Formats: sequence, C-alpha cells, structure tokens
Amino acid sequence: MSIDPTLDLHSPLAWPFFEPRHRELAANLEAWCEANLSHAEPERKDVDATCQRLVRELGAAGWLKYGVGGMAYGGHGDTIDTRAVCLLRETLARHSGLADFALAMQGLGSGAISLGGTHEQKTRYLPRVANGTAIAAFALSEPEAGSDVAAMALSAREDGDAFVLDGEKTWISNGGIADFYVVFARTGEAPGARGISAFIVDADTPGLEIAERIDVIAPHPLARLRFAGARVPRSQMLGVAGEGFKLAMRTLDIFRTSVAAASLGFARHAMAEGLARASSRKMFGQTLGDFQLTQARLAQMALTIDSSALLVYRAAWLRDQGENVTREAAMAKWHASEGAQQVIDAAVQLYGGMGVQSGAAVEMLYREIRALRIYEGATEVQQLIVGRDLLKAHAARAAKDNAQ
Repeated sequence: MSIDPTLDLHSPLAWPFFEPRHRELAANLEAWCEANLSHAEPERKDVDATCQRLVRELGAAGWLKYGVGGMAYGGHGDTIDTRAVCLLRETLARHSGLADFALAMQGLGSGAISLGGTHEQKTRYLPRVANGTAIAAFALSEPEAGSDVAAMALSAREDGDAFVLDGEKTWISNGGIADFYVVFARTGEAPGARGISAFIVDADTPGLEIAERIDVIAPHPLARLRFAGARVPRSQMLGVAGEGFKLAMRTLDIFRTSVAAASLGFARHAMAEGLARASSRKMFGQTLGDFQLTQARLAQMALTIDSSALLVYRAAWLRDQGENVTREAAMAKWHASEGAQQVIDAAVQLYGGMGVQSGAAVEMLYREIRALRIYEGATEVQQLIVGRDLLKAHAARAAKDNAQ
C-alpha cells in the first residue's frame, strides 16, 4: 500500500479505515466550518429559526447529500457512506452542536426512506432533504416506548386505501419544524416488534398536531406529536407491512455509529479547551499544565478520545464493507458517549469556576453531551445489545462444534 508522504501518520485520518476521498472530505468540511461556524456561539434565542437556517446552509454546501442513499435521488453516492457521515458529524460537533444536530436529524429522517422507500417515495422526498429545502424527522419513541420499542402503542388501522393513525410520539427531534415525519406504528400483523410498520407522514396531514414543544438542557427543536384520526394513504407506507421495526433498526445501525462520532467531536473540542487552559492558567508561579495531576488528567482524556475513535471508525468501516455491525455500533456508541462525558467533565474541572459559567465553551459542551448517552439507545441498552450478541455468537459456535 502506497502512503501519501504529506500525510501525518499520527493523524486519525491516516488510519487504514479511510480512503483519499474521506481525507479530502474532512479537509473541505473543516475549511467550511471555520468559515461558517463558531466554537463559541452565544445561546440562541430562536432555536427553530437557527436550525432551519443551518439545514439550508448545510444543504446548499452539499453536506446533506451524504445522508441520502442514491445519486439519482440527490445523494452523494449509491449507498450511504457511514465513514463519511461519521466524519461529518465528528467535525460539525467539534464546531457547533446545533449544526451537528441539523445534519444528523436530516439523515435519520431520510435514512429509512433511503433503505426501504419506493422509487416514487425517494423521488418525492430525498432530493429535498439532500438540498436542505425540506426538513425530515424520525418518529419512533413514545411516552411508554423509548428503549423498549416493541411496547409501541400508536396504532395504524386499515381503512380502504389508507391507514388511520391514533396515538402519540414524543422526544421527536425536529418536531414542530419538520416538513415530514417517518412514523412507526403498530399495524398488528404479529405481537411485539413483528407487528410494526413505517409510514411517511407529511406535517400538514389533518389529525397530526404538535401537542407540546419540549425544552432540554442543550436547546434543540423537540416535540410531542399527537395523531388523532390522521389519515395516511397506503402509498405512504415504507417497505413491507409488519417490517417497520427491522427498518428502524437498520436505520439506527447507520446513525448509532454517527452518534458516537458526534460524541467524539464534542470530546475533541473539550480536549482543545483543556489544553489551552492548562497551558495559559498561572498558578503558584507556574502554569496549570506543569502540575503532574493536570498532565495525568490530560493523558486520560487523550486515551479516552483515541480509543473511542478506533471503535467509531471500526464500526463505520465494517458497515461500509456490508457487514452487520450491531455489536460494533453499540460498543462505539456506549464507549464514545460515556467517554466524552468524562473528557468534558475533566475540561470543566480544569476551568474551575469559569467552567460552569453560562455560555462558556466547556459549559455548553457539558449540556450537549448529556443527551447522547440516552438517545438512539441509552448506554444500558447498548450494554444489553453487546452482551446478548456475545452470547448468541457463543451459542452458534458451540452448536457448530457439536455438529462436527
């Protein structure tokens, strides 16, 4: 394998997980972020308008194309490049939490359409997602069905050439500003997860309303949705009836890894802030960085970041090779989100009282990271996924050995 002599071999981009196109993407995106985003943006009074603006700008710059599968539908390639999506999220998160959110929710909202949509559905929705003229959303969670998706209660009953949806969804990102929602509902073909189907529901569908806007510690557009006799044409069903749960999990397998990448971006920003503070803060005739305790803390932060990066891009690379990455994505999301929380907390500690001042960079990071340990599968769920997958693989090996 030939190696680019200009490449810093200690850079993560030098890892064999990446190809030259990924390095070019990272360089171009970094330049765009430096020109268009700020590390220390003030708290935004109108999050909806800011998020809508960011979607338009990300679309105009071509970054949203990476979350859409199919060049014929406005995507960057015929399939979603997981490594590219992860690089996008890591870089955007390092610069702006809301910019990362805007890109991620576009991809999550359109991911199921890319994977399971008909030609007509893809043609209608995906180009507008890719160019930033339509905002997408992914409506899976319910008041009593978060981590336990199989407990979903929102119903979709057949009525002639349509389905009628009744129930609620909550914690829906882009809720209130989305142009359409990918909604998962119980159609009853079988009990539990096997009786769930997916639908594309336009925001102006009669019977769909924004029941509540939800405020969280890191301002993002979130809402509770209410469906009261919302009539959705049969042509808006995504994929096969009763296969919605599988489609949701396939979508999450792509974007769960990217949640880990966003965590990594937040952690890298915190590391940079910590190093700057350690190098400049004068204490007892020396800098904070001269203390061995500070050096040990910085070393632990660096170790956590590098180990997270390896897990993130292993999972992304494996998925791009066509492999099942349920275990690897869960490991990456678990380690990177928990690790980023530790790194950011350490950076806050290095800043002392300034670290908890509202609007400080590390304080904003502290609020941004907390949700990532919960959404798209809480850490405890990731642990269960890994443990169950290990036991399943062990049982399969044992059965194979016994059969020989």
